[in-house]
Amino acid sequence: MSIHYLGEERLSLPQITKIIAEKHSIELSENAIERIEKCRKYLNDKLNDNDAPIYGINTGFGYLQNVKIEAEMLSQLQHNLLLSHACGTGEEVPSEIVRLMLLLKIQSLSYGHSAIALTTVQRLIAFYNNDILPVIYTQGSLGASGDLAPLAHLALPLIGEGSVIYKGEKIATIDLYSALGWKSLVLQSKEGLALINGTQFMSAYGIYCISKAQHLAKWADAIAAISIDSFDCRIDPFDDLSHVIRPHAGQLQTAAVINNWLKGSELIKQEGKQTQDPYSFRCVPQVHGASKDSINYIQSVFETEVNSVTDNPNVFPDEDRIISAGNFHGQPLALNLDFMCLALAEFGSISERRTFQLISGQRGLPPFLVKNAGLNSGLMITQYTAASIASENKQLCTPASVDNIVSSNGQEDHVSMGANAATKCLRVVNNLERILAIELLTAAQALEFRRPLKTSPELEKLIFAFRQKIPAHENDRVLSIEIQKSIAFLNAYKDL
Repeated sequence: MSIHYLGEERLSLPQITKIIAEKHSIELSENAIERIEKCRKYLNDKLNDNDAPIYGINTGFGYLQNVKIEAEMLSQLQHNLLLSHACGTGEEVPSEIVRLMLLLKIQSLSYGHSAIALTTVQRLIAFYNNDILPVIYTQGSLGASGDLAPLAHLALPLIGEGSVIYKGEKIATIDLYSALGWKSLVLQSKEGLALINGTQFMSAYGIYCISKAQHLAKWADAIAAISIDSFDCRIDPFDDLSHVIRPHAGQLQTAAVINNWLKGSELIKQEGKQTQDPYSFRCVPQVHGASKDSINYIQSVFETEVNSVTDNPNVFPDEDRIISAGNFHGQPLALNLDFMCLALAEFGSISERRTFQLISGQRGLPPFLVKNAGLNSGLMITQYTAASIASENKQLCTPASVDNIVSSNGQEDHVSMGANAATKCLRVVNNLERILAIELLTAAQALEFRRPLKTSPELEKLIFAFRQKIPAHENDRVLSIEIQKSIAFLNAYKDL
């Protein structure tokens, strides 16, 4: 099994995806171990030599910042912090995202500015490597003092509290420890705060959504190409000449991809086409390209975030400084999670419009793409479903980041609401997948009415694989099953 050493190099989205997909074990690099131990020793020495109040280390938290805590109670302070802040509710966070949260929390702690104990980080690594996933809930974070509630649930198992998912089963942490022969940790000063201050809930959702968005963007182009050929569209709008004079990177790339998908098509070469095509076909490079450029920018923001220290206070042993600041504030993520909702919703919006055009009975295609229309309703209601989902995505595009509710008796008076932006972004991603699956069903069915002419060899290969799962539509049948099969195909087909 491959091992990835954290704390040695910057994590990129492709690296994270590879670590997760190939189930690499993780370990700390020697440099990371040295940094962590140096920072912890510095704080211990500081507390031994200095009785002055240091926020969150020997004081209360938030509005209780002025309450001094005696030295013998510092461990209890951190223990209580995890218990009191584990206020999550709602649905459980998906396992894929919990796994990312563990990875990203360890990465942030590896820089040696959090005064975490090495044993605590190593226990988090043991969770990750043994696929022990704390049970975390989707609701409870304001995305301001970090993701306090979700990260408290992430950290609870360290002290023997809470529940985990292990080998597919939910189990109380204390029972798991008994089975494994492990002991609960006793946290030292500052550790609880280092664990729950941070943006790893928002970051994990963002990384997961970006990774899936990149995959769906490729599908959006491929499916659009099938729709373009099925609707008897022109190739002219994808000519490079039109795009080099407005050279947005995503636009140029999308036009080239569509051209490549349609290379060798008999349908695209036909004479007698209409002078212009609807925007949902003709403007694919401009619309898809803008969303891709947005996602690429959002990726750069999240890659910066996952390679950052986001707890508080920040500890600088070399400079002999402990600085209480605001690196836990989720504003960069909140804005960009809202932005990603917009970019992804637009992929879905233009996809639904192509679906609508394909079933409308134009350009030699029968209404609703079925023989004996009237007796059969064909794909009429799949478009309803796509329209419903596209509309829901528009509603989910209402930004979370413009909202603010004061907390902690006014101490935390501006919050990002980035956690809400994160959870709704995942809903938009999943909705987009469904909309594209419906367009694929529709475009493939429209292609049946163009036979015996063929689309391009690459698209014929894709359609052949699709038809192994879903046969052409002859008479009415239960379409919800076929939508699910189409979604499964999007996730299984590897030759994009």
